[in-house]
Amino acid sequence: MIDQAKMVAGRKAVDFVESGMTVGLGTGSTAYYFIDELGRRIRTGQLEDIQAVATSRRSQEQAESLGIKVVSLDMVEYIDVLVDGADETTYQGYGIKGGGGALLYEKIVAMASKKNIWIITPDKMVETLGAFPLPIEVVPFGSLRLFDNLRQMGLNPSFRKMENDSIYVTDSGNYIFDLHLQEIPAPHQLALELERMVGVIEHGLFLDLTDMIIVGYENGETHIHHCGQE
Repeated sequence: MIDQAKMVAGRKAVDFVESGMTVGLGTGSTAYYFIDELGRRIRTGQLEDIQAVATSRRSQEQAESLGIKVVSLDMVEYIDVLVDGADETTYQGYGIKGGGGALLYEKIVAMASKKNIWIITPDKMVETLGAFPLPIEVVPFGSLRLFDNLRQMGLNPSFRKMENDSIYVTDSGNYIFDLHLQEIPAPHQLALELERMVGVIEHGLFLDLTDMIIVGYENGETHIHHCGQE
């Protein structure tokens, strides 16, 4: 029934989209339901004059198949609202993203958005980040050397692989390492360390970016949490 909870969260998020907006389309199984409902409301005339910026080819293809106008990020001054999933999040809005391989584009779009909404199921809410492996996007050139450096630092990296055991390649042509950390007690410190490493393009720690978290439940209910507010 987890898909039911994802659908509930995704559909609820469309309530925060208004006609005339530029909307950021996240990537992943929960964002799929948001895009699906957004397309339905556009087709039925409930929303008009909507354009969207996608965070991945998958999301762009889904949106276009539903009649949603997709434009390049460089064509807009800003994005009114981005709706995306998260692999883990705290109530403070600290999260891990990138399980779907789109962390670089997702963060670029998030930084260009006036409002960021995460749509999740209850199992994604945690007290401390780290049980979900932390993705980092890296340049292929010298990646084995970087991998070894991360291993020596005790960050337990693994190459992300496809089902056929080939190396996973992102939409921007990079590799992804997943760091198996179990817990991240100081996410801001780790984020700074990763940002300083040559060869690391982006990391999956999304900190101080999220404005609202919508939690969907199997019974059809939702809980809305405004980050930074008690």
